[in-house]
Amino acid sequence: MSIYGDYIKSVIRTVPDWPQSGVNFRDITPLLQNSAAFRKLIDSFVHRYQEMDIDAVAAIDARGFIIGAPLAYELGCSFVPVRKKGKLPFRTITETYTLEYGKSEVELHADAFQHGDRILIVDDLIATGGTMCAAANLITRSGGRVVETATIIDLPELGGSDKIREAGYSVFAVCSFTEDE
Repeated sequence: MSIYGDYIKSVIRTVPDWPQSGVNFRDITPLLQNSAAFRKLIDSFVHRYQEMDIDAVAAIDARGFIIGAPLAYELGCSFVPVRKKGKLPFRTITETYTLEYGKSEVELHADAFQHGDRILIVDDLIATGGTMCAAANLITRSGGRVVETATIIDLPELGGSDKIREAGYSVFAVCSFTEDE
């Protein structure tokens, strides 16, 4: 958790029973609308990674882009989008992952990284960890080295952060929520 973790958490809105009954949706919109909170969020990531020689920030479609672009700018490295299948115009590599009710795919441009590049993966939230693991697998297949996976929110009760660690990747979250918070 970051030094601003409690503050960031306090700005995130919980919407009960959305998109279905029994689910507490963690809405980052108020965080994005609050300029001071958004600055503290990006600063949390910058302070963690500024000395780690990151070559690229790989951000997961779509909310990861919100964090990834300003973070890459601040770190002075490249920004690489990890997109949903069919959104990238050039030669791609694809990774399939399992969702709660089926499968999905993410893609990366085949020339996104140089062999050995140090890559930070960012997204807004870790739930089941499937998307993050798929992105990490794509990066590894393309010759990149995943330095860490980073998110605003971890939902540890869903097991995603454990799944990512079991796959051999480090996890950083600015804050976390339990199911009853």
